[in-house]
Amino acid sequence: DNLGDWSSDVCSSDLWNNTLLTFKYYYKVVVNKLDIKNGGRKMNKNVSKFIKTGLSIVLIGGILAGCSTKSENKESENKESENKIEGSITATGSTALQPLAQQIAKMFNEKNPNATINVQGGGSGTGLKDVSAGNADIGNSDVFAEEKLDEDKAKELIDNKVCVVGFAAVANSKVTLNSLTKDQLIDIFTGKIVNWKELGGDDIKITIISRPDSSGTKATFKKYALDGAKEATGEALKEDSSGAVAKAVKETEGSISYLASSYLSNEKNLEGIKVLKYEDVEMSKENITTGKYPIWSYEHMYTKGEAAGVTKAYIEFFATDEAKSTMEKLGYY
Repeated sequence: DNLGDWSSDVCSSDLWNNTLLTFKYYYKVVVNKLDIKNGGRKMNKNVSKFIKTGLSIVLIGGILAGCSTKSENKESENKESENKIEGSITATGSTALQPLAQQIAKMFNEKNPNATINVQGGGSGTGLKDVSAGNADIGNSDVFAEEKLDEDKAKELIDNKVCVVGFAAVANSKVTLNSLTKDQLIDIFTGKIVNWKELGGDDIKITIISRPDSSGTKATFKKYALDGAKEATGEALKEDSSGAVAKAVKETEGSISYLASSYLSNEKNLEGIKVLKYEDVEMSKENITTGKYPIWSYEHMYTKGEAAGVTKAYIEFFATDEAKSTMEKLGYY
């Protein structure tokens, strides 16, 4: 009977009650049989004590085994519940990061079918404003939040760097030059040089294809390629889209702009455009990592406060070997 109190600490009441009833039944059967075999006389006290002890050991062993199994099953259920990732989140912003964010979202969804990742572009500035205002769970950006938001707003965001991306000047395929110096780029994008013949090229007017001010690609190119010089007014695009930039460059004779390595890594995207070297140095992973090519930036995934749930799991997925392999294939470093 004293085992009844102990049982509540290790097993459910149903398991204990059933086990106790079984024990009492078999105990009576064994004792009665021994009494019959002994001519109806009571057993020796030592024998009786031995039997009780033996049955008690069997009983306790059975309880522990049952409780252990139940505990393991409960622990397994808890782990499955904790590992279950479900819900829907939205990431907006950088068009340079967008191709990778979309591909990783697809891979993530295959492993977590109950989770949905909505990835949208709009430019780094848009992504940062969205996450700051609570309109998106993640703000994708080519630049640090401090470069696009007020200091107080930027401090509310948590920076998650997921990779590096390079940027290069691109021109219409009919442009004959293959490389430009920093000074030449500055003179072109500030409007000082207006014809390719001024640089030894053909007599073709230079047309600048301009990205919106919300563009992180624009901010990065301005900072590292143009030394912060303000870009002259060109053919302004209505949306910050790498595809829109490439299309405009292909269709406009003598045009120039800039695109991310992630877009330029796809051979199909190179049709009709020429990727220009910077100071005779080609944009590549090796040249970026060795410091020879300076036009690059971190790709940030900002959250308002610490990431949790699907958002946290999605961002952490970028650090997996599977994701890293995809990064390199898509032109990220």
